[in-house]
Amino acid sequence: MEIQKDKNFKNRQFFNNGLKKEILESLPIQLREIFIRLPSESIKDMEEIRLRNGKPLMFFAKNQDFFISKNSKISKDPSQSYLVTKEDVHKAYELITDYSVYALEEEIKNGFVTLKGGHRVGICGTSVINNNKIKTIKDISGLNIRISKQKIGVSDHIMNYLLDQGIFYNTLIVSPPQCGKTTLLRDIIRNLSNGMPSLGFRGLKIGVVDERSEICGVYQGIAQNDIGIRTDILNACPKAQGMMMLIRSMSPQVIATDEIGKIEDIYALEEALHAGIKLITTVHGTSMEEIEKRKNLEYLLSEGIFERIIILSNHPKVGTIKMIIDGTTKKIIITYPLKDRRNVFDH
Repeated sequence: MEIQKDKNFKNRQFFNNGLKKEILESLPIQLREIFIRLPSESIKDMEEIRLRNGKPLMFFAKNQDFFISKNSKISKDPSQSYLVTKEDVHKAYELITDYSVYALEEEIKNGFVTLKGGHRVGICGTSVINNNKIKTIKDISGLNIRISKQKIGVSDHIMNYLLDQGIFYNTLIVSPPQCGKTTLLRDIIRNLSNGMPSLGFRGLKIGVVDERSEICGVYQGIAQNDIGIRTDILNACPKAQGMMMLIRSMSPQVIATDEIGKIEDIYALEEALHAGIKLITTVHGTSMEEIEKRKNLEYLLSEGIFERIIILSNHPKVGTIKMIIDGTTKKIIITYPLKDRRNVFDH
């Protein structure tokens, strides 16, 4: 492997700028050296690294794109950027899959691979179709390395709004893309699973259906993120099927999923409710008005199934909790003035 050939790799101070070892090890040596030289201030807010054949080397942070030159200079001008080669993408793909594409075929056909540390790499290329289903992806044209950033404790200050004498309210997190919904969901799961002595809450059995391996970051059967001591995980499993499997086999008190929307998801949520199981999930959106217009969610919202609705925003910055709504009365329980909004990444 390339990392083994680079004999000085583990002995050099490559990680002083804060970029995770697992991320660096997924990059070819030439790109690795570029990222090693980046200042730590640039690394701390980095969310994604994009590698596209023949396109500028770039990363996403603070809700905007930044481009990186061959000598590690950062700018907003793509013309100054290092151009990623086909060989760069190919070598990165080999490192990410540990030179064993076949062993990861199930993940790859879903469009991503999970790295140690819970980081997820999205894959684009040519789909190989068999019986109208994607078998794998070949001729890789682009990779999106999404950097996992678990934030322990970011839900602590809102848990008292989600609990009442040890009873958890069915909760829906509403958020635009990349505004911290999965980060917040993950930490709520941790608190529900471990319990919170400060609130007199002992903890519940949680079943997580992690369809896209984002919540728990499972790598070789082990969750890379802290999701609590009473949590069972169905990884890379379709939400509707996973919820039914958990109901039948794991006796969860709470089921957690990410990004509901399909009609089969709604049916499965209803089955869980009929079994007396509490729910926490997320949906893309910016407001109550927006999600109430969606046909598949209309019934759940009109019936007040979700007793607590958390609205996230990217103003004044990503991860801002805009308000918490009582889903049964539609009244705002708490709202944060713009200057005092709590941020799920500030902890």
